[in-house]
Amino acid sequence: MTKKSKHPTLSEVAKKAGVGTTTVSRVINGVERVEPKTMARVQQAIQALGYMPNQAARVLKGHRTRTIGFVIPSIADPFFSNCAEVLQAIARSNDFLVIVLTTQNDSATERDAVNILTQHRVDGFVIAPADSESEALRSLLLRLPVPIVALDRPVAGALVPSVVANNFDGAQHATRHLIKHGYKRIVCLTGEINLYTIRERVRGYCDAIESAGLEPVLETSIHDYESAEHVIKKMFHSPNPPDAIFTLKNRTTIDTFEALQKLGISIPKTVALVGYDDFQLAGTVRPAITVVQQPIYELGHVAAQLLFERLLSSPASGGSALTNSPQQVQLKTRLIRRSSCGCSSKGN
Repeated sequence: MTKKSKHPTLSEVAKKAGVGTTTVSRVINGVERVEPKTMARVQQAIQALGYMPNQAARVLKGHRTRTIGFVIPSIADPFFSNCAEVLQAIARSNDFLVIVLTTQNDSATERDAVNILTQHRVDGFVIAPADSESEALRSLLLRLPVPIVALDRPVAGALVPSVVANNFDGAQHATRHLIKHGYKRIVCLTGEINLYTIRERVRGYCDAIESAGLEPVLETSIHDYESAEHVIKKMFHSPNPPDAIFTLKNRTTIDTFEALQKLGISIPKTVALVGYDDFQLAGTVRPAITVVQQPIYELGHVAAQLLFERLLSSPASGGSALTNSPQQVQLKTRLIRRSSCGCSSKGN
């Protein structure tokens, strides 16, 4: 006795619909016109049998995999997890799946992730480069035959479109806001100084400080709570402690806020605090924290749109990472005024 197939086959659909397998294939692929009544019978047979096309077989025949990749530092980072939600929603609306791989901002891990996606024959991907200046990454991406979009950080020298926030302007505006409050010794706390976003924020901070005739004070050793607490203790035991702190990442802002609270240093009476990147509790802690807010939804949405524009306009076998004029979309940030900087609770 022949064992019944676990999954309905193309032949079984054809038999139930009373048509040939070629007609079923045409209906599934939507590449050739099929008479409406015949199409309806095939679709009813597909639904009745619960037939699902063999994606692996379709790929072997040169069809798209209908998957895209998303290469990011961490899914635990609210910025990137929110971007992933947006990308997935747009992918789903186009009947695509998303494969998310994380790199922890390690260049070797990142290249491995790109190679894994290539081996799985994704139709394109969005990447937040660990190192925007990496020659190895640039060389790898230039060899790939699929559309690529960089998110949050560009790929220098590669003809890859990118969607970024104006980090320089955001940091400059936040620093100028502290200066307008009358603060003279504004310390910038950060880590991961090699990241494009952090470098741009440092540049914006330094530009505002130097334009005001003040001295930049940059501390780049912050990577967790312990390092933040150590630096803050050291600063407030010095003869010239800061009267304001500007943190360049939401995790650094949280660690700094907690350390100041633990050490009994009043915000903003003793020291003002402004952070880069908004986060869920920034407006509910006391004092509420003034932040530079990035347009996270818009960043993810524009990156996804760019990718699918390239995907849908390229041949079914895949597009090209190369364009004649690589596009960079730069989106504006917004300063959310709360009380930690010295503004009133109404944000004035």
